Amino acid sequence: MRFEDFAAARLPALVRYARLLSGDQEQARDIVQDVLARALVRWARIDRADDQYAYVRRMVTNEYLSWRRRRKLPTVPLDLAPEPSAGRPAEHSDELWRLLAGLPRQQRAVLVLRYYEGLTDHEIAEVLGCRPSTVRGYASRALATLRIELRTAPEHEGALP
Repeated sequence: MRFEDFAAARLPALVRYARLLSGDQEQARDIVQDVLARALVRWARIDRADDQYAYVRRMVTNEYLSWRRRRKLPTVPLDLAPEPSAGRPAEHSDELWRLLAGLPRQQRAVLVLRYYEGLTDHEIAEVLGCRPSTVRGYASRALATLRIELRTAPEHEGALP
């Protein structure tokens, strides 16, 4: 497959994935742009991989995780929250988005890979370069944090059992 064909077909999915990780549309675009620039140079090797999308998705994940080590440039957010889910009120989506943004990067990456990308613990471990047990630990801590935050949020009192 040619790089141009891959990029055209997978760009929307990569940007959505990066946005879920970063919580910022502009940062997501920057991450994907940086990754695709590096992927173009390495395309001969990437093209030989069994799953080019998985390879590039891992590059996006690594770029996102390393983003914290860089100086963050100020940006003007135009639209911070993702589109509300079908059947779910926007205020719940906004609250969940805020809570996800407060998680550590590794935990957030695990939840996005598990629930958005639909990967198994083993596949997530490959993307993050860790053991499946570490993935389960990140997921457990992230979900526990979300449960605590949802239970203590004043606007959600009485909403959870």
